[in-house]
Amino acid sequence: MESSRRTVRIGLAGVGVVGQGLVRFLEAQPDFAPAGGRAVITGVSAKDRSRPRQVSLDGFAWFDDPVALALSDDNDVFVELIGGSEGPARLAVEAALGRGKSVITANKALLANHGAELAALAERTGAALLFEAAVMGGTPAVKMLREGLVGDAVTRVAGILNGTCNFILSDMETTERSFADVLADAQAEGFAEADPTTDIGGFDAGHKIALLGALAFGAAPNFAGVEVVGIDQIELLDIRLARDLGFRIKLIAEAYKVGDLASVSVAPALVPLAHPLAQAGGVLNALFIEGQRIGRIFLQGPGAGAGPTAAAVAADIADLMTGAVRPVFQRPARDLTPLQPADPALRRTAVYIRLMVADRPGVIAAVTDALARAGLSIDSFLQRSVQNTGLVPIVLTTQVASEDAIREAVGHIAALDAVVEPPRTIRIANI
Repeated sequence: MESSRRTVRIGLAGVGVVGQGLVRFLEAQPDFAPAGGRAVITGVSAKDRSRPRQVSLDGFAWFDDPVALALSDDNDVFVELIGGSEGPARLAVEAALGRGKSVITANKALLANHGAELAALAERTGAALLFEAAVMGGTPAVKMLREGLVGDAVTRVAGILNGTCNFILSDMETTERSFADVLADAQAEGFAEADPTTDIGGFDAGHKIALLGALAFGAAPNFAGVEVVGIDQIELLDIRLARDLGFRIKLIAEAYKVGDLASVSVAPALVPLAHPLAQAGGVLNALFIEGQRIGRIFLQGPGAGAGPTAAAVAADIADLMTGAVRPVFQRPARDLTPLQPADPALRRTAVYIRLMVADRPGVIAAVTDALARAGLSIDSFLQRSVQNTGLVPIVLTTQVASEDAIREAVGHIAALDAVVEPPRTIRIANI
């Protein structure tokens, strides 16, 4: 698309929170782009035309079918804010790219599952495919990896990529309430969906780290290769005990190279209280990027919301207005291969292990012996009394060991007669 003073016409599919934020932004500042020209919405599509909205759609052509909007000659750029890896979102994006029309999307699930095919389609037809809004809302994580660090070799990306989970874990700690109670409040306040599985199950963060890993390492996204563990099993007791040990529990998404392979995962992890990731509370997102030449970069900002995410979409529109065209995932599509996952059993990590044991002599010695048989060493140990129950919570942290050794040790401990419920293990973040 040539840089000029002409008007760029936007077809917008999806007029939810972010879509309405984009409508407000472009109505207020159609000439925002530094390259000049104007960006205006000419057509919209959504599931329900009559749904109450905070913006008026009266001045835009209405399309019941987003594919028809994507194929319309009355817009130059297709913006997809529908969501979902299949169905209307995928069909509409494929239709626009197949027509040679540039696409801007916030759809991390679509790209994490079908990014390589969409990148190849875009290159065949000469269209651009941009997705700054798909990760960390208005915080420019995608642009940093896609543009700012192309002169470096990125070795690791790790951080907090889901605001809902971060809000729940932060609120559990500050209010001393259970996971279920905090989740219910988050749903009532709009921080969590009615069906929160995608967020609390870790899948949303999994989609995002699949994209960041692909950008970091010049590969095709491979969501199937992402190890995903959510926060739904985190109890208030774990948050209290972790804090007593000098840690805070966060849902950490991480991707790093292991030779020619990559370890890409999402899981709860203990982060030292003084660490910047532990300081990112509420709905904030935060990310470390490590490179061989530049060292470590830290980004923090809102990961969702109408204003920040609409600003990220607008940044992509501005890029299109300059005529800039880059490979979708750092390399031409023909050179992309999916990130191949390293064997998780080979991962080395320290862990937090929490036990509920019968209050009787010899228990600690038995636990220590079980750890020794698997070759694990204790780094710290904490015991708390629970009055009138006959049970005692014991928590320990280990020194760094292989996942196989940790699994063996936990198996030995679980088999002890004094252990009354399955041991709870949480990684200690190596960041």
